[in-house]
Amino acid sequence: MDVKSLEPYSIIGFDGSAIRGLKVHPDGDHIVYPMGNKVCIQDWKTKTMYFLSGHTNSVSTVAISPKGTYIGSGQINHIGFKASAKVWDFKKRTLLGTHELHKVRVEALTFSSDERYMISLGGRDDGCVVLWDCVAGAATGTAAASRLTTGDAVTLTALSQRMNSFVTGGDSNLRVWNIRAASKNLDVVDVTLGKLRRSVRCIAISHDDSYGIAGTTSGDMIKFSINYPPDPMEDVSHCKPSLLGCLAKCGPWKKGKRPESLCYSQGIETIMIMDDGCLIVGSGDGMIDILDEINWKGTFPKGKLVDPNKPHYKALKSVKLNGSITSLEIMETPQLRGDKRLLLAGTRTSEIYAINIHTFEPTLVVTCPRCAINHIAFPRGMSGVFATAGAGDVRVWCVKTAQELLRIVVPNFICSSVLFSADGKSIVSGWNDGNIRAFTPLTGRLMYCIFNTHNKGTSALDMTTDCRTLISGGCEGQVRVWDIKPECQSLKKVLKEHKSPVSAIQVSPNNMEAVSAGTDGSCIIWDLVSLSRRQVMYANTLFMCVCFEPLGCQLLTGGTDRRVAYWETGSGNLARELEASKVGAVNGLHITQNGELFVTGGNDQMVKLWKYQEGIYTHTGLGHAGAVTCCRFSPDAKNIVSCCAAGSIIIWKMPEQYIQKYSKPPSVRNSISKVPKGLQEELRLPLEEKPTQKAAGDRQPKIPARPSKEEKIGAMDTTRSSVHSCCPCDTARSITSNTSANNGKNTSNTVKCCRPPDNLPTRTTSKEYVSGSGDRK
Repeated sequence: MDVKSLEPYSIIGFDGSAIRGLKVHPDGDHIVYPMGNKVCIQDWKTKTMYFLSGHTNSVSTVAISPKGTYIGSGQINHIGFKASAKVWDFKKRTLLGTHELHKVRVEALTFSSDERYMISLGGRDDGCVVLWDCVAGAATGTAAASRLTTGDAVTLTALSQRMNSFVTGGDSNLRVWNIRAASKNLDVVDVTLGKLRRSVRCIAISHDDSYGIAGTTSGDMIKFSINYPPDPMEDVSHCKPSLLGCLAKCGPWKKGKRPESLCYSQGIETIMIMDDGCLIVGSGDGMIDILDEINWKGTFPKGKLVDPNKPHYKALKSVKLNGSITSLEIMETPQLRGDKRLLLAGTRTSEIYAINIHTFEPTLVVTCPRCAINHIAFPRGMSGVFATAGAGDVRVWCVKTAQELLRIVVPNFICSSVLFSADGKSIVSGWNDGNIRAFTPLTGRLMYCIFNTHNKGTSALDMTTDCRTLISGGCEGQVRVWDIKPECQSLKKVLKEHKSPVSAIQVSPNNMEAVSAGTDGSCIIWDLVSLSRRQVMYANTLFMCVCFEPLGCQLLTGGTDRRVAYWETGSGNLARELEASKVGAVNGLHITQNGELFVTGGNDQMVKLWKYQEGIYTHTGLGHAGAVTCCRFSPDAKNIVSCCAAGSIIIWKMPEQYIQKYSKPPSVRNSISKVPKGLQEELRLPLEEKPTQKAAGDRQPKIPARPSKEEKIGAMDTTRSSVHSCCPCDTARSITSNTSANNGKNTSNTVKCCRPPDNLPTRTTSKEYVSGSGDRK
């Protein structure tokens, strides 16, 4: 059978940890940035994405040639292994050449001004500069990036006018390089820093190559002159660069006193030189400034002590962003001329801001988790939003716009599992500190917190549809059942069967059973009525995911044996096995509400769409830059959402053939295919619809009815007193009021509510704040 490709609807992802990783293409219509082990080319207007695949590990740096012909990328590798640097053709999106002459890491990349050479710089384990000829497709030279008496080189920048010159900088070193055209050897001259000791983090060269500015980790700037003649063809062997000074931002001016030098608190991460000579500086504390030289009349009053730097620049405009600034790029197109130019800023928190140069107001364009995403959850009967669980936060996303709606931050902890309660009034999450936290879905306010649920962290969660029973699994192997009430959350029983961490938990469709999958090779079905084990299944694998078939008759499991297994829930027998991957483990598994399709994702970075009955996959999705950790169908089965270890989220379109065939419930599909009945046939009760006599010991299955309309979170009351509105007194009160209204009598008898008042002490938190938006005790 021909396997087709899943079409992505939207992709959410950006790796902001790469220094100068965000690049704007010279055509002004595309941006290039790393996303895990892939390089993403995105059209700024249409948001269409293209991926350059070929790296085996995370991409550490990206470069674009001056005319936009080539794209260069380098990666990180494990200690002791070679790291590759690759050259790509931008228009054809094809690989032109690659070399593995660096060890462990490629620190920085740049292209010469004539696009002839790609210069790559290795990390601290390598310490070499490699010259790659883009025309010949081969490496032509290599040299040590720094002297033995200085530290490592961490950045490099090419000159604009000189085709064969570039500058490198690092710990106590700043060097100007030249490429000999005939022998292709590298000549280097050091910039004499004297007693100045600085660690260079970034370098910017003026457009006429007359001087350069180097940003340092101490928060000031080194200005140096290159001293090259105006003629690019003239010999520069006798020219030596010189230090012009160590400069800083000027503080408040006081009459008769020397102005103070203000250094950026966490160093300068990126720097740019504008056409008018102004500087744009991005610092480690999130500050972005436009700096201009100070034109004071006269000289500065002399200080008592010799200062290491001079206050030379004043800030014209400033803005503060969240996270360290790792990339700054100017986007200028025919539509964005003059005051409409945009400054794109990439941060270490994996966010991209678009800043208007004229107003200097930031707009958040792209945001995504910076670490692996562990879990995905949809609200019951609502396909417009979904929640993700990751390191330090729980985020709620809009499916249509692919924008973040809510961020619930719990610093320094990792959220391993998240779910929406069936009534839509809470988001329940499990964390590696062993606590279970519930938040309101609109504001993110903390509703309750169950402390010390598992001593090694909570790894899996699920809840019954009546929102009264919560089942949690921990890394120590225990499964715990909790009774959830608005006034308190109490432990019902501890189930000790697993010997290793519990990786997944799911409640059966009739709310009578729950299944837990463990990494000890066991999958256990629990009876939620008697709170005991009903069935256990063993396999030679580490179970990573488990899912009930909608009727509850079968189970689907996936694990490190790269297989998807069908299990009978009644007998615990293995019914079928499918080879879901040829490379790595199956980490994510989910099935549609009609039971016709299921989706898998694993370490092979692929999302596969399967037919449940046939046991074949018809569509695959490629685009993730890391191992797929979780995948989910939307409740209306029109989208598939998957996430990976690189922090990216992809929303896939369901193939049209399945939307038309499987989007309707089975009852509607069956009614369409049936022939219209006559009047006598309609009045006759069919044999299969007659009530059958059941044994006294049989348990009546409780299959919940299909909701008549979709639940809307926006219309729900999320106050503390209305967490559970299933009190029987509400029904009795409404019956009493209706009866009195029909009889026309004004009765004064009221129904006393059995629910405790809201002012009772609750087990919520023992700290003043659990998160930034938490409640007071």
